[in-house]
Amino acid sequence: MRIALFSHDSLGLGHIRRNRALAFALARDLPALTGREVSGLLIASSPEATRFDLPDGWDWVILPGVTPAPGGYVPRALASSMQGLRALRAAAISAILDQQRPELFIVDRHPFGIGGELADAIDQVRDYGCRTVLGLREVLDTPSVIAAEWEKVGGPARVAESFDEVWIYGDPDVYDPRSTGEVPAPLAAKAVTTGYLSQDRPDDGGVLPAGTVAAGVGTADVETAGGGAESFVLTCLGGGSDGGSLASIAVDAEPPDGCRHLIVTGPQMDTEEFERLRARAGAATAVIRHCDDIPGLVASAEAVVCMGGYNTLAELMATDTPALVVPRKGHRAEQPRRAFALSAVGAVDALTIDSLDADVLSEWFADRVGRPADRSQIDLTGLATVPRLAAELIADVRAEATALGSATAPTPTTAPATTAPATTSATATAAADTAPSARLPITLEETSHAV
Repeated sequence: MRIALFSHDSLGLGHIRRNRALAFALARDLPALTGREVSGLLIASSPEATRFDLPDGWDWVILPGVTPAPGGYVPRALASSMQGLRALRAAAISAILDQQRPELFIVDRHPFGIGGELADAIDQVRDYGCRTVLGLREVLDTPSVIAAEWEKVGGPARVAESFDEVWIYGDPDVYDPRSTGEVPAPLAAKAVTTGYLSQDRPDDGGVLPAGTVAAGVGTADVETAGGGAESFVLTCLGGGSDGGSLASIAVDAEPPDGCRHLIVTGPQMDTEEFERLRARAGAATAVIRHCDDIPGLVASAEAVVCMGGYNTLAELMATDTPALVVPRKGHRAEQPRRAFALSAVGAVDALTIDSLDADVLSEWFADRVGRPADRSQIDLTGLATVPRLAAELIADVRAEATALGSATAPTPTTAPATTAPATTSATATAAADTAPSARLPITLEETSHAV
């Protein structure tokens, strides 16, 4: 079974890390649910994606990248117009999917990619029976902003026509984008909430980028980062590209008595900014760029300060570590809406960056250390739910293919021939997969992709 996942990757590591967590969950659970081997591709456009490992049989495909700019996107590095880059990316995506012929294609957040680059590819895979899924964070943005974005890509009805299901990676009792209008009616009709992608997330793994510092878990990471005490409080900034304001406050905060303070800036923080933070850090504070196992650090810390990105909070909620969420200011309203929704149900504390300084943060650390957070009321089982949803979708298309094959198959009295007629249809291949004894030594799909 082949699966493909796509993320457009314009800022940070969130899209990459979410799809990677899904890949590990699908690789872990789908073989038992379907009785079939599973492999896949993750299509991304950040070169840093390749430092994250993947399950056996899975690999990355890295497209030329984009970066946000006033009014849209521009090529990140390639000497090209945006129109030319979009055409290049679209052609590459279509070629990749035509070769791989996935049975399931999961698109993260942006239904047609950047500038409609996925539109033809989605039509292409659906023509041969591939199931398509639009995966959404539980919070998108203010309803008016998101309504304009849906219209920009052709409207909710057009998006709904292109996807078999919409998976919302959250708990509707915390935040339901269907009720806020962020997921409008045509998409809400195809939507299912999975729970947060929290439990059983993989650690980051892989090869570290040049200039980063590795750390282990618990005491080992504090010691590696320059500490020596067993207890520590933690500030983590996700990818780090927009965490400078919070890091600047955190480096001046005083950790509680008996604790050290570990700040993990993220690999995308500017090198000069990172070095300035390290130079400012006091004797009780250590600043590192990266850790292989952020979830392990979060679980071991006495208290955590973080931003409001989806993956950071999904990992956090799998622990009982008290947390202060300081959402990103500007760009989107997504992080503040998530942070204060989780604060409202008692999962975290939340403050805006404008209301935070080093003294406030020092007081928060002192108050929260030793007071575990109870998050048992929140659905955190998304990484177990997604493989079940995937298995059901794939079973549906295979059942349809089998039914179609049975309805069109010739009877022995009218077609006694013992060889199968030539075809390249995916439905014929899927039907053949359900009856192994009737399969040819080499499948028709393999024949059509042997070149």
